[in-house]
Amino acid sequence: MAFLRPAALCVALAAAFPAAAFAASDADLKQLRDQLRELRDTYQQRIDALEQRLAAAEARSASASTAAVEAGTTASEAIRSVAEVRATADSAARRPASASTFNPAVSLIIDSKLTRFQRDPSAYRIDGFIPSGGEIGPPRKGFSLGESELAFSANVDHLFRGNARFALAEDDGAGVVEVEEVNVETLALPSGLKMKAGRFLSGVGYLNQQHPHEWDFSDAPLAYKAFFGYRLQNDGVQLRWVAPTELFLELGAEAANGGKFPGAERNANGAGLWTAFAHLGGDIGESSAWQVGLSHVRANPRARGFEDGADHATGAALQHSFSGSSQTWIADFVYKWAPNGNSRERYLKVQGEYLQRRETGELSYNLDADGVAAASSAARFRQSGSYLQAVYQFMPHWRVGVRGDWLRSGTADLGGLDPAGLPILAGYNPTRQTAMVDWSPSEFSRLRLQLARDKSRNGEADNQVWLQYVMSLGAHGAHKF
Repeated sequence: MAFLRPAALCVALAAAFPAAAFAASDADLKQLRDQLRELRDTYQQRIDALEQRLAAAEARSASASTAAVEAGTTASEAIRSVAEVRATADSAARRPASASTFNPAVSLIIDSKLTRFQRDPSAYRIDGFIPSGGEIGPPRKGFSLGESELAFSANVDHLFRGNARFALAEDDGAGVVEVEEVNVETLALPSGLKMKAGRFLSGVGYLNQQHPHEWDFSDAPLAYKAFFGYRLQNDGVQLRWVAPTELFLELGAEAANGGKFPGAERNANGAGLWTAFAHLGGDIGESSAWQVGLSHVRANPRARGFEDGADHATGAALQHSFSGSSQTWIADFVYKWAPNGNSRERYLKVQGEYLQRRETGELSYNLDADGVAAASSAARFRQSGSYLQAVYQFMPHWRVGVRGDWLRSGTADLGGLDPAGLPILAGYNPTRQTAMVDWSPSEFSRLRLQLARDKSRNGEADNQVWLQYVMSLGAHGAHKF
């Protein structure tokens, strides 16, 4: 198999800058050579790593679809990954000569939106579900800065790799920086094992592991908003194992602090949230691939607070809390089709997830300033949600997509509490329908128009229009399957 070599990079750079090749001064030529050397070293390291992974996979089986153990992909996926790196190298070589290569790799994802809503975004809620306190609401009306991301990553040495990702957002007109991920992962554990420690996105489900700029729609599905506050993220440790089998088989488990929904802030030793997940996938001929998964999340929140209702005398929001056990199951699948595996021209992606949550514990009603409840009672909740979406690239650079979201609040068992005092927990089944079209002139930019009809609030349908752009600067690795 032929791979990208320094000579090929020289040819690509010379082709990209024909005028500079003839008119440049000695100083200009030296600068170009230095930049070329940095570019060559960066992409050569990535290509060499992929070559090693591919060779390890081929050594285990003559079949090109044998799982690449350390990479967690099939051999055919490793081949496609090499092709993606080569394409990225070609794109980088065509960038202006002023572009710099960094060590560690640095990337900035710029996300901005122009929206039009019928309802007030600041009053957004999902009726029938305990508020998660997460970033579930749409952006403000008109122009707004979305969640841009600044990321750093590099191999620390031959054993460890470090990753850091920060979300740049806006809250009540003030710029805020949030730590999205800061972790260290292993590179050389035996037998297909990999460990990650720090803050990370959980490996449960399918969409949860993706960052917002990777989404096919401008916002998260209702089920993720209601059950995880739009995604499950925590501080802890994660262990994954990829089996040496022909089909891609991954098993994983996590132990985390559990300080975020569905857990709660805690001041205790040990873990407060545990997860377990499994993913199985493979190819169907040359044109199709599939993956299915099953995940479980368990948390033990203590005094997980939320607001609902208002005091008749002062009008202030009433404070409540829930303590007990929270368990969520997730079943996910994704199917991808592209003629002969070539997704540059056309492809179809269909994905969906079903989530079910059960919570049992004690609900404390109307807490005072000292946290003393006016009333308490045993409470039980059994709720579910799902989404199904399809995205079709009908010609190079152009895609269309549709998504349907459904939530089922079930019937909340509040024991001796009066349900009228907790209006947000009244039975309701929110829905949302979304359609989008986007244009990606390159892998570094995307413009999207999205239309949605949101019925998250009982009796308040919201017709929404989103215009979004996503731009990628700096290092841009291949996305997950």
